[in-house]
Amino acid sequence: MIFALLLGGTLVGTALLWFACSRLEESTHRLAEHYGIPDAVKGSILLAVASSMPELVTALLAFPVHGDFELGLSAIIGSAIFNILVIPAFSVYARGRPLEANRDLVYREGQFYLVSVTVLMLILSLSVIYGGDGSLNPVAEAGERQIFRGEFDRTLALFPLMLYGLYVYIQFEEVKRQRDDHPRKPGISPLREWSILAGTIVFILVGVEMLLQVAMTLGDLLQTPTFLWGMTIVAAATSLPDTFVSVRASVLGRTESSVSNVLGSNVFDLLVAVPAGVMLTGAIVINFTQIVPMMVFLVVATIVMLVFMLRDMRLSRREAHVMMALYVMFGIWMTMEAFGVMNLLGVRAVL
Repeated sequence: MIFALLLGGTLVGTALLWFACSRLEESTHRLAEHYGIPDAVKGSILLAVASSMPELVTALLAFPVHGDFELGLSAIIGSAIFNILVIPAFSVYARGRPLEANRDLVYREGQFYLVSVTVLMLILSLSVIYGGDGSLNPVAEAGERQIFRGEFDRTLALFPLMLYGLYVYIQFEEVKRQRDDHPRKPGISPLREWSILAGTIVFILVGVEMLLQVAMTLGDLLQTPTFLWGMTIVAAATSLPDTFVSVRASVLGRTESSVSNVLGSNVFDLLVAVPAGVMLTGAIVINFTQIVPMMVFLVVATIVMLVFMLRDMRLSRREAHVMMALYVMFGIWMTMEAFGVMNLLGVRAVL
């Protein structure tokens, strides 16, 4: 009975996010037309921020409401992995032909995204160097690995937020450069569209809260860490809006929006959603031992996606198969960690 309720909660929460973010996508598209914003910038800023609202809300709710920041952090990193591997592959399948992008877009967005991943890794490392005492929480049994923790505070959180400010500045310089090629479209009420955007936040709050409850309940029932459920179930569910936005854009032929939304969403998740949770709650203790392997996998996934895109400025069906296979491998790894078959992340030492 309890598993049926959990399944129902997952489906209802996901449906709420799908509905809310579909309205977000429609409104941001009309706002982009109203303000004359080009497709590449629309995807990397407007659509990316709109479709990343579930990740931001997850980070804001995880610690203040549930006292579990690692659940929010794992959901954001898991969502970034899902975005970079699954969404481009789904876009290829939905189009029925390769997903194309131009060189300027891939280089500009791809390089800034790699910088974003590197900066977050650096900030997390600094939290251990300056906010930890080396090895904390001695392991319970001989042979188990040490757990390294650090304090992620508001001072460190300022740096990724400032970097995102630079990213927004670069994007709007691009808008000014292409202003003549993208005139404003008349007949659109910006007040109405902004009101719709604000209203959908309520649905996103409810949907995310339901998914967080499912993750924590599964952790308690199966005696598994919520970190791993956040990395899989919550991450995949909160990434559905990004999937909807990118796949819909690719089917309609707006491939620049599709690709830029994937990269822009991950930039927002890493540089805004994570530090926003820290800014709200103050200093947060993070488990560096768990986070580093996840970040390394994210780097590998990013390299695979960018190498495929840079070969011919397109992503083929065969390459989409490889990316999906890589995500399946990630899911198998998380399942093995959850049930103690593997302990690379050291989660069993802290249960």
